[in-house]
Amino acid sequence: MQHIKRWITSLVLGPLVIAVLVWGGITGLAAVVCAVAVAAMREFLRIMCKCPEDSGMQILKMISYAACLALVMLACLGSWKLEFFILIANMLALSVFTLWRFPQHNDITGLAAKQVFGIVYIPVSLSVLVFIRQMEGGQFWIIWLLIVTFINDTGAFYTGTFLGRNRLAPHISPNKTIEGSLGGLLSAMTAGFVFSLIFFHDLNLALITIPGACLMAVAGQIGDLFESAMKRAIHLKDSGHILPGHGGMLDRIDGLLFAVPVLYIFLAAVL
Repeated sequence: MQHIKRWITSLVLGPLVIAVLVWGGITGLAAVVCAVAVAAMREFLRIMCKCPEDSGMQILKMISYAACLALVMLACLGSWKLEFFILIANMLALSVFTLWRFPQHNDITGLAAKQVFGIVYIPVSLSVLVFIRQMEGGQFWIIWLLIVTFINDTGAFYTGTFLGRNRLAPHISPNKTIEGSLGGLLSAMTAGFVFSLIFFHDLNLALITIPGACLMAVAGQIGDLFESAMKRAIHLKDSGHILPGHGGMLDRIDGLLFAVPVLYIFLAAVL
């Protein structure tokens, strides 16, 4: 039943995401990314910042959500300088917050450090999607990335289920296998080649995207394991329950958070 829910959720959300990418423009994409970033940041704070739900924690959440929205929406202007400005503003707000809460919370500096990491980990990574959307053919590159990421996860799951023998990271995610990982990489490279041909009708470009798809698949698998490690550290199965069959928003985008910057570097440096 859980597996069926997972497929139903993907089949419902997939066309909606593609519609936003094709017809929603940069603003439409930014609005969706804002919602995803805030939902994921909420789950991240719940996982990493185990503190009483007092007024101080609520203020920390508000600072975090404001930074998420600002980073994504200002990316629409296409300026990395504005992104750095928001990061500095977040640091200043956290400094004031730390000085205010220090008498009541001795580990407040650790809490602030986790929030800074979360901001880089989630909204900064997701805001890169907006920068990619502004490139030539950007909407198709994002769709291509989503397909490669999804096929990577699916290929790894089914290959691991039927052929998996050797554990990949038993102390982090016991169900993942080396065979499943390799199956995901092969599936991602195949999908990257096929869909680049479909989208761009260029054989040379399609051949170049094969190693790119491999790099993004590797990044996606690392991102998946990284989020699993965070959850295992506090004995948590899912980051949330917002997506039936998938768990939380962070569970769904954990691999994407690492793959998006890799795609941006690949497009900027290679193509």
